[in-house]
Amino acid sequence: MDYRKNYQHFLEDPAIDEATRQELAALTDEKEIEDRFYKELEFGTAGLRGIMGAGLNRMNVYIVGRATQGLAGYLNALPGAAERGVVIAHDSRNQSDAFALRAACVLAANGIKTYLFKGLRAVPQLSFAIGHLGCAAGIVVTASHNPPAYNGYKVYGENGAQINPDQAAKITRCIQAVENFSDVKLIDPDQAVKQGTLVWIGEEEDAAYYAYTASTVLDQSVMTAAKDLKVVYTPLFGSGRVPVKHMLTQEAGIQQFYEVAAQCEPNGDFPGLSAPNPENPEAFDEARKVADEVGADLILATDPDADRLGVAVRDGSGFTVLTGNQIGCLMLNYRLMKLKELRRLPENGLVVKSIVSTNFADAICRKYGVRLDSVLTGFRFIGEKIDECVRFGKNTFLFGFEESYGYLSGNKVRDKDAICAALMIAETAAWYSLRGMTLLQGLHELFGEYGWFKEGVSSFTLYGVEGMAKIQAAMARVRENPPAEIAGAPVLAVRDYKRRLRTAGSEKEPLDLPASDVLYYELPEDGWLCVRPSGTEPKLKAYAGCKAADAAQAAARAAEMLDYAQNLLGME
Repeated sequence: MDYRKNYQHFLEDPAIDEATRQELAALTDEKEIEDRFYKELEFGTAGLRGIMGAGLNRMNVYIVGRATQGLAGYLNALPGAAERGVVIAHDSRNQSDAFALRAACVLAANGIKTYLFKGLRAVPQLSFAIGHLGCAAGIVVTASHNPPAYNGYKVYGENGAQINPDQAAKITRCIQAVENFSDVKLIDPDQAVKQGTLVWIGEEEDAAYYAYTASTVLDQSVMTAAKDLKVVYTPLFGSGRVPVKHMLTQEAGIQQFYEVAAQCEPNGDFPGLSAPNPENPEAFDEARKVADEVGADLILATDPDADRLGVAVRDGSGFTVLTGNQIGCLMLNYRLMKLKELRRLPENGLVVKSIVSTNFADAICRKYGVRLDSVLTGFRFIGEKIDECVRFGKNTFLFGFEESYGYLSGNKVRDKDAICAALMIAETAAWYSLRGMTLLQGLHELFGEYGWFKEGVSSFTLYGVEGMAKIQAAMARVRENPPAEIAGAPVLAVRDYKRRLRTAGSEKEPLDLPASDVLYYELPEDGWLCVRPSGTEPKLKAYAGCKAADAAQAAARAAEMLDYAQNLLGME
């Protein structure tokens, strides 16, 4: 695309306000102009995500409005979709409320019934509300755990999961048909309310979601007996504060629940954090202070849209931040064990994880005789498995997780749910506390039984046109020159998900998953390495997993594999 032509066209569009024109006209850095206009912010299965600001390659009300006009065109071509409507939620990020309102006004102007949450709501609450209200689609305005400069716009289908590639492609074509921002229809929100196309929602939908999520508890007697469990929680300035507090105190009955006051109020600048990401140890710094003051052993943290849950556990005088894989396997093992104990473990039970998540889960599922399916990265693939369970009844969905701190149980939410996960990990911690153990001690007990599993991930951020080219070149180079060994271990098989082919020596077999630019190397003794571009950020990622006799050996091996991956990808 001709970025200068795009820049001029944007400036001349009559729908653009004067402040935005002045912001763009003041730009003197040619590279900055190029980055804002060399392409349109891409719409895909994860919707839109980018840095906020004026431009085609930025998140702003015009890009949101155009995307929503395209979505309206797509929905108005589906019988009954306009009457069923769309539900919209937003998190605490800067401009999230303005983007959500703009989307609502565009939909209403196009004759589509629109339900808009008053105030912050989490991703799982939005996902649940789609089914609860019988909507044709949903929108949530969030950039999840990204740094403060980012925002995003995710579209959900009628099943409550993020849209699939076919839906994304059709919506994209409708967006591309909107040539000018002045072609985007708008209505005043008060007028939309009067004519019945905009409905403000909140309390009733919250109550329904809370009642559903409360059913996640497997054994209330565990929670009751462990009432002295001390839990410190931080919403990291996001949407999780109200629902997580409600679930843990009102539904689970935890009496010693402590909030991190300094991080409770919504704030899109996320002060003190490079990013509001519960994967980062720094996210627990303020919470550790509170935990030390009250003598708590357990800290929980959720990201701004409350779809990811992080956990830290006291380890002597300090705290250990658990990985997403460790959190998932602690909950998985407890839930399968408890279901079996209660004689509620179905013979057709199904657990689902992503391909870059730990093989620890495979070992746990084998012990309990439960089927485990692996899917591509992206929680919508887990949502699709839940769909199959509901529609065909062949399997009963029990639990799903990704290494990136996303977890889910139940079938009325189709995206990762940190509110549900907070309740599940609290029950797991309560069960261990009844045995005089912390979650960390429980994890070590599992390692003693199954072996010491260790995973790691390296991310290489590459911005702009050059960065995208480097990512594509690195993947192409590795694909055409597959390694015979990785950090001294022989490669047993290569899974090329772009070609949908698994190659083991001279044997080849098709992969029964959608095409995706992912390379996965199978290694001996539960070892593996996977490389892929991020779907939501300008990053190239390498994942490694292994099993060893003890913690030190496992950590050393995982680090060695990631070092190899860095060299393999040419990211020195």
